[in-house]
Amino acid sequence: MMTRMRTVSMLTVGAMLGFVQIAMAADDLPQETVLPVSLAAKAASAALEKCTKDGYKVSVAVVDKAGVLKVLMRADGAGPHTTDSSRKKAYTAASLGRPTSELGELIIKMPHLQELGKMNDNILILGGGMPIQFGGNLVGGIGVGGAPGTQFDDACANVGLDAIGAARWLPAGK
Repeated sequence: MMTRMRTVSMLTVGAMLGFVQIAMAADDLPQETVLPVSLAAKAASAALEKCTKDGYKVSVAVVDKAGVLKVLMRADGAGPHTTDSSRKKAYTAASLGRPTSELGELIIKMPHLQELGKMNDNILILGGGMPIQFGGNLVGGIGVGGAPGTQFDDACANVGLDAIGAARWLPAGK
């Protein structure tokens, strides 16, 4: 019963998030896009600088589209847990292709989707993670952890996206 419920939940989420696609012509397939380490470092640095300027001691992680860590920066005095939370937020955003705050709101609206957070040990559905996209191509994720509210983590992550010219994610309804 639990396996069936989990399968139904995953299919529901897949359809909702646009993961289910109908057959595409070969020339419609997206081109391979890689996030260079220089851009990953620039995004992380800008996000860290924003949070530091605002008085928050955070960690910032950037992962590639496979969720593999490219950059991790930890501010002086940031809590030890912030390295894991920022990496997991970046992984979640890259893996699911949506901001982690948006995923959290989705789970509140649809409680049966709580299983999303249990797909693997790297998933963390807590605000502060943003997918990194260029021209509609997902290339990675950025995660910020340690600010005194996920809206502040989100704001710093968006500054990182702005610094590299990636698509900006706004809070739902804005």
